[in-house]
Amino acid sequence: MSIQFLDLKTHHQAHRAEFDRAIGEVIDSGAFAGGRFVEQFEKEFAAYCEVKHAIGVGNGTDALWMALLALGVGPGDEVITVPATFIATCEAITFCGAKPVFVDIDPDTYLMDPALLEAAITPRTKAIMPVHLFGQPVDLDPILAIAGAHGLPVVEDAAQAHGARYKGRRAGSIGAAGAFSFYPGKNLGAFGEAGAVVTNDDALAAKMRMFRDHGQAKKYFHDVVGWNCRMDGIQGAVLSIKLRYLDERNQLRRERAAQYDEALRGLEHLVTPVRSDNTEHIYHIYEVRVPNRDAVLEAMAAAEVSCGIHYPVPVHLQNAYQDMGLGRGSFPVAERCAGEFLSLPMYPELTPAQVDEVVATLRQVLQG
Repeated sequence: MSIQFLDLKTHHQAHRAEFDRAIGEVIDSGAFAGGRFVEQFEKEFAAYCEVKHAIGVGNGTDALWMALLALGVGPGDEVITVPATFIATCEAITFCGAKPVFVDIDPDTYLMDPALLEAAITPRTKAIMPVHLFGQPVDLDPILAIAGAHGLPVVEDAAQAHGARYKGRRAGSIGAAGAFSFYPGKNLGAFGEAGAVVTNDDALAAKMRMFRDHGQAKKYFHDVVGWNCRMDGIQGAVLSIKLRYLDERNQLRRERAAQYDEALRGLEHLVTPVRSDNTEHIYHIYEVRVPNRDAVLEAMAAAEVSCGIHYPVPVHLQNAYQDMGLGRGSFPVAERCAGEFLSLPMYPELTPAQVDEVVATLRQVLQG
């Protein structure tokens, strides 16, 4: 059977009538940019994340950028993050005028290695931005302890961690702010681009609300130089519907991940994901590590099983960041993983039979 890497058509079909009705309400109201549908989603998402504030923005990159700007990150500053992430993490730092400073990742979880953090801090460090990659939260306690000792805020890049928990607390709710992307393929995905920042800090939330709306708290009265990155009303309305089903769909992802774990256990030349005991993983991506990854990817595609790669080139080796002078060998764990990561199909509508087919195909490819 042919198996897609992601099936958004099936994902949306079950609630199509709800979406049609909600979009019709937005059209009838004329609340297209910001407005009551966005405000309603912000209230619901803040409650879901167990925080005081959620600020809807245009996309996940805006969310990261707004959080850093509101914390005062600017030219000459440094923000510590990891090279094993989507480039948006670093773009947000760069567009503040600051410099990304990298630490390598843990070889088991693929997340920021807290043991390497202290050595990366300099007098120019302004913030720390760990990334909850693939849906698993970073081990935040040691990071927060180091950050606190240096008076540094922690901004959680939670773009792939909608609903995940670290020691019982929602991802995004633990640092000074948490940034989310609602890109369509995310666990909570919009009908286009959208994002949000969550925080418990009243002053930080007020700043971000101004920044996203041309620096104005009152229409046509601009207190700061801001930007235009409001969330659209249609996205707010759609996200309110999809939020109701998020926990249920995250649980389906965990069930499929458990099936993968069991079926792939002991398969030679393959490394399955490690889940930390203190986290509730939501498996935005189910990544394995294989040698000869590109050949495996091609063979899976030939067998009509679509897989993905997240991400083939660490940020420090991207052409866009070559001026940092960080060559191959600078962050060996991230580099090794980037050459071995293979993302298997993972979405709530994936059936147990489809998982069995993915596993059987992968076994044949690896053993063939």
